[in-house]
Amino acid sequence: MLETIHIFHTNDVHSHFEYWQRMHDYIRNQRLEFAKLGEPSFLFDIGDHLDRSNIYTEGTLGKGNVKLLNEAQYDVVTMGNNEGITLSFEELYSLYEAAEFDVVVSNIAPIEGPQPNWLKPYTILHTKYGTKIGVIGATANYELFYKELNWHISEPRKVLMQMAKKLRNEVDILVCLSHLGITEDELLAKECPDLDVIFGSHTHHLLEQGKVVNGVLLTGCGKFGAYTGHLNLEFDHSSHTLVKKKEEVIENAILPEMDGEALFLADLSKEGMQLLQTPIFQTAKHYNKEWFHYSRLSNLFAEAVLDFTGADCAMFNAGIFLHGLKKGNITSYDIHKILPHPINICVIDLSGKELKEVYLQAQNEEWPLLELKGLGFRGSIFGKMLTYDFSMNKKRDLLIKGEIVELDRQYKLATLDMFTFGYFFPTFKYAQKHYVLPLFLRDILAEYCKKTF
Repeated sequence: MLETIHIFHTNDVHSHFEYWQRMHDYIRNQRLEFAKLGEPSFLFDIGDHLDRSNIYTEGTLGKGNVKLLNEAQYDVVTMGNNEGITLSFEELYSLYEAAEFDVVVSNIAPIEGPQPNWLKPYTILHTKYGTKIGVIGATANYELFYKELNWHISEPRKVLMQMAKKLRNEVDILVCLSHLGITEDELLAKECPDLDVIFGSHTHHLLEQGKVVNGVLLTGCGKFGAYTGHLNLEFDHSSHTLVKKKEEVIENAILPEMDGEALFLADLSKEGMQLLQTPIFQTAKHYNKEWFHYSRLSNLFAEAVLDFTGADCAMFNAGIFLHGLKKGNITSYDIHKILPHPINICVIDLSGKELKEVYLQAQNEEWPLLELKGLGFRGSIFGKMLTYDFSMNKKRDLLIKGEIVELDRQYKLATLDMFTFGYFFPTFKYAQKHYVLPLFLRDILAEYCKKTF
C-alpha cells in the first residue's frame, strides 16, 4: 500500500496577519479535500509566530497568538526566539497553557523549578493507517539571553542528533522543526541523515521546492506569512520506506481574498489597544522625536537608560523613536507606539581605547539613511547615532562627562542589544556584557517617566 501524507507549514509569521484568514481558509479546504481522498494531513508552525511589535500580541502577551493557532487547528509548533526571549520567564511559562497542539522544543528547560506542562522534547503523530511520524524540534541558542531569563538552553544540533538517534527505530518518518536558520539546517542534515525532513525558519529563507542536503529535504517559507509550505510525502507500507518527498510553497497574496479581512485585522488591533489603555503617567509638555538630530525625546530616553543602568555613557540610534511623546495622559499603548521594538538594553564593559574606537565608528555617515531590517528593529531608517555623556574634543581626546578618558581604564556603555551581534560594532561581540532582561526599551522609558513626572 502507498500512503500519501500532507504537511502544511508556516514560519516566522511575526504577528503579520494580513493573509492569515485566506491562508487558513486555503489550508482548511485542502485538508478537507485530502481527507475525502483518505490522505491524512497535518499543520506545523516553526516558530516566531508572535512579535510584540504587534499591538494585539503586546496586549495579550502572545496568548492571542496561541488562540489563533488553536482556531487554525495546528498540530505541532516549535518555539522561536521571539517566543523565547521577548517574554519574561513567567510569561513564557504560561504562554502555551491553553494550547490545543503539541509544543516541541528539545533544547530548553528552566534553570530552577519544574518544566511547564506544555514543553515536550518530541511528539509522535499517527495516521489512520498506522504510520508513525516522529517530530523533534529546537530553537536558536541565545544563551546569554535565556540565562538571564532563568532558562537553560543547550546546543541544538547536538540535542537534535541525540533525539533523532533515539527515535529513528521507533517511527516510520522522522522530521525536525528547526528554528535555527538555514546554515544550521544544512549542518544538521550533513551530520544527521536519520532525518527525513527539516522544516526551517529563523533566517527567513525561501526554498520554493525545498533543498536536498545529504538526502534530507530542507524547507523554508520566508517571513511575515507571505508563503505557506506544502510537503507531500508517500510512504510505502510494503517496503516500509518513504519513497517520495516533494515540497511546494503557496504565495498567500494571490489566494482569494476573504470577506472581512480588514475587519479581522481591525478587531485584533482594537482588542490590543483596549488592553493597553490604562494611564501610566502624565506629561506637562510634548517631547518631539527627530531621526537626524538630538531631540527632547532622545534626551529623556538617555536619562532613563543612564538612570536605570548606572552606566558611564549611552549610545543609541535616533531611528528607534517612531513617534513623539505627547502632552497629557500617557498609556502603555502610547509608549508602545513610540518604541514597538523587541529590543533590550545591554551594558558593555569597554576599555577607554575600545570606547574611543566605538565613538569613531558611530560617526559613519552612511548609517543615518540606512533602511535597517531585522535585529529586532521595527522602524523605517537607522537615523543619527546619538551618544550621551561621551564625546570628543578638538584634540581628539574622548571625554566622559567632560573628563578625558583613560585609555586603559574600564568603562560601562549602555546601548541596544542589536548592536552586540557584530554587524555594526565587531568589538561588542566578544566584550563582557550584561543584557537587561526582560525589560524592553519602552519599559525602561515608562518606569523612568512614572517616577519623574
